[in-house]
Amino acid sequence: MGDLLLAIISALHRECLLFAAAGLAIGGIDDFLVDLLYLCRKAWRDMTIYTRHPRMTTATLPASPNSGSIAIFIPAWREADVIGPMLRNALASWRDGDYRIFVGVYPNDPDTIDIVTPIAQGDPRVVLGVNPRHGPSTKADCLNVLWRAMLANETEQGHPYKAILLHDAEDVVHADEIRLFDFMIDRFDMVQLPVLPLIGYGGWWSRAIANHYCDEFAESHGKGLTVREALGASIPSAGVACAFERNMLGRLFDPRRGGPFDPSSLTEDYEAGLQIRDMGGRGAFVRMRDRSGELVATREYFPDSFKAAVQQKARWMVGISLAGWDRMGWQGGPAEWWMRIRDRRATMAALVLCAAYLALILGAIGLFAPVPTLPMPPLIDGLFFLTFALMLWRLAMRAIFVGRAYGWRYGLGSIPRTVIANGIAMMAARRALSLYIRSLLGTPLVWDKTQHRFPDLKTDP
Repeated sequence: MGDLLLAIISALHRECLLFAAAGLAIGGIDDFLVDLLYLCRKAWRDMTIYTRHPRMTTATLPASPNSGSIAIFIPAWREADVIGPMLRNALASWRDGDYRIFVGVYPNDPDTIDIVTPIAQGDPRVVLGVNPRHGPSTKADCLNVLWRAMLANETEQGHPYKAILLHDAEDVVHADEIRLFDFMIDRFDMVQLPVLPLIGYGGWWSRAIANHYCDEFAESHGKGLTVREALGASIPSAGVACAFERNMLGRLFDPRRGGPFDPSSLTEDYEAGLQIRDMGGRGAFVRMRDRSGELVATREYFPDSFKAAVQQKARWMVGISLAGWDRMGWQGGPAEWWMRIRDRRATMAALVLCAAYLALILGAIGLFAPVPTLPMPPLIDGLFFLTFALMLWRLAMRAIFVGRAYGWRYGLGSIPRTVIANGIAMMAARRALSLYIRSLLGTPLVWDKTQHRFPDLKTDP
């Protein structure tokens, strides 16, 4: 019996090792190609464009020749802790810009209503939209309520809005973004600005979990979206710091759902970006700095507990990696197909990671037990070397992008945080599969939100 168990361990170790090595090599080559495209594009622009023309900042940004009013949608379900300071900060930052903030609340969330109501009564730039349904529904359903409130407001004021800007109740907005969106919407149907998670606080474990979001967004919004735009692929909306041209978003309107967003989706923002591309619209990802050199971006705290991070990542996986296959299809050309494959590989990547860690554990058992060694295919040594080299490259690239956004200490810290990110990804994939299977069996998806925190702008970094 003991020999049989050791033989099973040996066979399982071999198969996990081969599966993980092949999967990691494929994913590593995919990432390496994106890195190569980014580096080539950056070198070309640095040697041609920026040697003749200085980089534009919001200080040198001209005013839009077709300036218009912007509607800001902020869905809020149980956001009493953050919505007040967020609105006050936004109103103070944007000052007298041409905009109006629409806040969506639920009748069974009196705490949030009690916070927003006096702000809306004291400032005409804030409009309260109450969902006729009790919460939680979905974020898309709440956004559709705000769409209808905007239509009523357009009828009242006699002219349409130029763009719809999405933000969340915990966002720290940038003072120049309204003017930047006003200018860019003249040329594009959707404009996405960078999202920069705020550095975590509390104990080392909480900081590590929160900061792994910094690692991922620094690389995704520092490189990934830039490459997508260069390839002519769709620019997915991040759900915050994203503006849609009003008429283009109106083309997504469906009277059955009462707005342009699909209430059955958990990633309605991501889908809207792809749908606009499918309709022939143009999206742009804009990285521009202000007068002081600070990046015009939205900043916010992300979850800092393992459970909350798994919960949030699972929601993204359900909407993008699982439901995205049948909801959004495979429209577009080769570049678009490639980017959609990258979007949807998260669940499979988590499975590869599980195999890799299992192979590591079984290999460690083999060091202390007489586990028989099974022969490996002839090319396996080359595959292992390739996988290891790509892993080192990936860690180095992430450290560089995180260091550029947050400083070299955080850049180096991204290397050990990779283990935490992998653990969250594996557990999120398990939860996502469970949620998705339940949805296929008839259980409706609801707003599976996490608790938020707004920074004390006087003391927090």
